[in-house]
Amino acid sequence: MLETSARLLRLLSLFQGRRYWPGRELATRLSVTTRTLRRDVDKIRSLGYPIHSTAGVEGGYQLGAGASMPPLLLDDEEAVAVAVGLRSAATGTIQGAEEAAARALVKMEQLLPQRLARRVAALQAMIVTTAGSGSGVSARTLSAIAAACRDQHSLHFRYSDYTGAPSARAVEPHRLVHTGRRWYLVAWDAGRKDWRTFRVDRIQPRLQMGARFVPREPPARDLAAYVLRGVWNAPPCRARVKLLAPAEVIAERLPPGLGLLELIDANSCLFEVAAPTFESLAKHLSWLDVDFEVDSPPELVHEVRRLAARYRRATGE
Repeated sequence: MLETSARLLRLLSLFQGRRYWPGRELATRLSVTTRTLRRDVDKIRSLGYPIHSTAGVEGGYQLGAGASMPPLLLDDEEAVAVAVGLRSAATGTIQGAEEAAARALVKMEQLLPQRLARRVAALQAMIVTTAGSGSGVSARTLSAIAAACRDQHSLHFRYSDYTGAPSARAVEPHRLVHTGRRWYLVAWDAGRKDWRTFRVDRIQPRLQMGARFVPREPPARDLAAYVLRGVWNAPPCRARVKLLAPAEVIAERLPPGLGLLELIDANSCLFEVAAPTFESLAKHLSWLDVDFEVDSPPELVHEVRRLAARYRRATGE
């Protein structure tokens, strides 16, 4: 009986990892005959799990959507990852998700074996998070937009631009993009006849679902870079600086949305950056801790030279 119960749990775990399995492959994974597999599937069905089957040599089994969520069967690595992710979500910027994440985390921590609870505690003790500066968004709004993107349904909503001016929008939603600070919707704006990027926290929560649409070719392959370039409200002092370091190294040192990187070669890249003053811009460059070349604008060149002279004086040169 114990062996059968363990096999049923293993069977459920396989279905959660992949919804459809050919019958022969599933029997092989469980090391049972196809007849035993059929009996096991019948037992799972009796517990309320909707398992659909197809007959024949190439037949198989598929876990359908049920009236309630079945218990999740996670391996050790998955359990640790979920626990850490729930703790991050509980302190995140998605309004309405924090409380649900906290409740789920409490339930999960009560069930974690001691060996995994220690791993989760060690990970959390070593993680430091900064206070979020992005605007919170409604979990329900995010969910509704994501569903419209998935099902290719047009959306109608009221939107406020950066000045607070409201407008009515009818869009074909394509993707949600998270920059690390804010959520954005990339969509085809039917009224403007062009692609537009919308800050989700400026979309009023009363969304109306419209007719289905045929998806268009997206405006860029890299939508994250597209959004960052499009929504970057740069301060007045701008510059393009050549950094003598690989782009991936610089990307690891930059907070999301601080600037834009453009690859030159394996050992250098262009950094488009801005700041309220050229003095602060020169300091930003020094904080990157890599060599760089700058020949314009002249205001930035002056500030870099002035900062370099200050450092030389500090060391007695």
